[in-house]
Amino acid sequence: MALMTGSRRAFLQSVGLGAAALAIPGAISARAKSSDRPNILWLVSEDNGPFFGCYGYKNAVTPHLDKLASEGVLYENAFANAPVCAPARSTIITGMYPPSMGTQHMRSKNPIPASIKFFPQYLRQAGYYTTNRSKQDYNIAKLPQGTWDVSSSKGHWKDRKPGQPFFSIFNIGTSHESCLHRGRKASTQDPAKVELPPYHPDTPEIRNDWAYYYECITKMDSQMGDILAELKKDGLDEDTIVIYYADHGGVLPRSKRFLFDSGTHVPMIVRFPKKYAHLAPGKPGQRTDRLVSFVDLAPSMLSLAGIKIPDYIQGEAFLGPQAAKPRDYVYLFRGRMDERYDFARAVRDKRYKYIRNYMPHLPWGQHLEYLWKSKATQSLWAEYKAGRLKGAQKLFFQPKAVEELYDTKTDPHEVKNLACDPKFADILKRMRKAQVDWAVEIHDTGFLPEAEFIARSQGTTPFEMVRDPKKYDQATVMAAADLAGARDVKNLPRLIKMLGDKDSGVRYWGAIGCLALGDQAAGASEALGGAMEDSCPNVRIAAAESLCSMGKGDKALGVLIEALGDPSPRVTLHAANALDYLGQKARGAVDAMKTAKCDGYTQRTLVWALEELGEKRPASTKSRKPKRKKK
Repeated sequence: MALMTGSRRAFLQSVGLGAAALAIPGAISARAKSSDRPNILWLVSEDNGPFFGCYGYKNAVTPHLDKLASEGVLYENAFANAPVCAPARSTIITGMYPPSMGTQHMRSKNPIPASIKFFPQYLRQAGYYTTNRSKQDYNIAKLPQGTWDVSSSKGHWKDRKPGQPFFSIFNIGTSHESCLHRGRKASTQDPAKVELPPYHPDTPEIRNDWAYYYECITKMDSQMGDILAELKKDGLDEDTIVIYYADHGGVLPRSKRFLFDSGTHVPMIVRFPKKYAHLAPGKPGQRTDRLVSFVDLAPSMLSLAGIKIPDYIQGEAFLGPQAAKPRDYVYLFRGRMDERYDFARAVRDKRYKYIRNYMPHLPWGQHLEYLWKSKATQSLWAEYKAGRLKGAQKLFFQPKAVEELYDTKTDPHEVKNLACDPKFADILKRMRKAQVDWAVEIHDTGFLPEAEFIARSQGTTPFEMVRDPKKYDQATVMAAADLAGARDVKNLPRLIKMLGDKDSGVRYWGAIGCLALGDQAAGASEALGGAMEDSCPNVRIAAAESLCSMGKGDKALGVLIEALGDPSPRVTLHAANALDYLGQKARGAVDAMKTAKCDGYTQRTLVWALEELGEKRPASTKSRKPKRKKK
C-alpha cells in the first residue's frame, strides 16, 4: 500500500470531524453515462484457497474455473485482508480497512459514518442494475439504503431494464467450512493420495476431511460452470467482465481465521471479453504476480464502470483506467474470531510474510465451537492432548512468537519462522516498519479492546472516534501495546507504571503485559491489585486474570465473576475467556459460570471452560438475546 496522499489524509480528518457525505452526482464520467458500459459479474465461493488445477494442485478437479483461467488473467498474489467472512466482506463492500472503521471483529455490527458508501451505491447511481445472490454479512450495524436493486435468492441480471448494464454477485457456499461438519466420507477422492501440509498430522480423520473438501471444491466448480453457461446462453458473455474469487482461505485447521497464506491467499481470475480487452490487465491465459487484496476491489469496480473513485477509499484500483501503480504490500488483520479474542497484524509482499502478534501469550489454536465441529479439528486436538504432535503441528496450540517472518517461496506452508535469523534482519526491519506505518495511517482501532472503543464511540462511530485526539491518543496506546506484546521481563517496571496512566488504553496494555509475563510479573502484584478497581472493565479483567494466573486469585476471581454480569456482552466475553484460560485456577467460579446470563459467544466460551473442568453448563440457562436466525 502506498501511504495516503495529503489530500486523502485531509479528507479522512474532515470525515472524523463530521464532514458532509461525498456527493455522488458529478463523480460519473462520460463513459459511465454512455451505453457502452461493461456488465460485471462476480462469482464468489466461500472458504477456499486456490485449490484448482490452474493453480497447480494435483488433487484438484476444477475444469470450469481452469477454463475461465485460460480465457482470462489469473492472479497469483490475491489476498483476503481478513481470513474470515464478515470482516473480509466489510473490506470488500467499502474499499476500506475494517480496523480503520472498527468492523474487524467477527459479527461486530458497529456503525460507520454515512459518508462511507457501499460501492454498489455508486454503480446504481450511474445506472447499473445491482443484484446480490445473496450473502451480505458486512459486519456493519446498519446497511445503507440503495445498495442493491435485489439482494436475495432471486437476485439475477435477467430482471434489469432492456439495455441496462448490470453488476451481479452470485455467492456459492458449497465449499464453506460447514461442509465438513456433517462428517461425510469422501467418495470420489482417495484420502490416501491427499497431500497433507506439514502442520497436519497424518490421521484418518484429517485425510478424509481433506479428500471430502476437495470433492466440495469440485462441486462448487460445477456450479460456477452453470452460471457461466447461463451467461453465454443469454448472449451476454461478450458484454460482461467476469471476476471470480474466494471470500478467504480455508478450511482445514490453521487456515480460515489465521493470517498464514492458507487463510488469506485466495484464487482470483478476471475474464474480459474482446469488446473490453483494452481494459484487461493482460491477454487471455496470462498470469500476473501483481499484489492485490480485497480492499482494492471496490475502487477497481468503480474504475471499470467509469466512476471517479472517492478520495476516502483506502484501496487502490488494479483494473480499469484509474488503476494505480502496483502496490508493494498487502495488509492483513486478525481480531476477535467469534468467541475468542486475539490481536495480530500482518504484511505480505510477493515473497515474505511478516506477522506481529500483540497477544503472543495466546495460542493460535484457541477453542472455537464452530471450528471444533469438524472431525479434522477434533483429531488435531486429540493428537495434541495425547502428546503426539511435533514441530509446527504442536506449535499451533502453544503461545505464539512475538514476531513471525516467513519466506513463502522456500517455505510455502509457513512453518519456519525466520524472525530471529540474523540473515533476515533487514527484511524483518523493513516489514515491521511497513506494518507500523499502516496501523498509524489507517488509525487502527484494534489497539483498544473492543468494549472500550465501543464505549468511547458512543454518540459517534469508531471511525470518527479514533481520529479525535481527545478520545484516542494513538501514538501512546500503540507504544503501550508494543511494549506489552514484547513479553520481556525487563519491561516490568514500565508495565507497572502503565497501570497508573491516565489513558485506559495504556492501563489495559499494562495489565496485558503483566499477564503475558505470567509468574515473572509477580513484582507487579500490588499494582495489579489496584488495577482491579479500575474504571475500565477490560483493565479490571486483565489485572484479575494476571493475578489468578500467578496463584493470587482470592479477590481476583471475584472480579472475574462480577464481570460476567456486566451489561456489555463484550465485557462478559472478555471475562469468560479469562476464566477459561485459567483452567483449574478458575474452579472457584464454577457456580457463576454455570448460572451467568449471557449472549451466545459468552455462553460458548463458558460451556467449553466448564467441560474442560469436568463440569456442565445447564441447558436451561438462557441467553440475554435470542439466537440469530440463520440466513
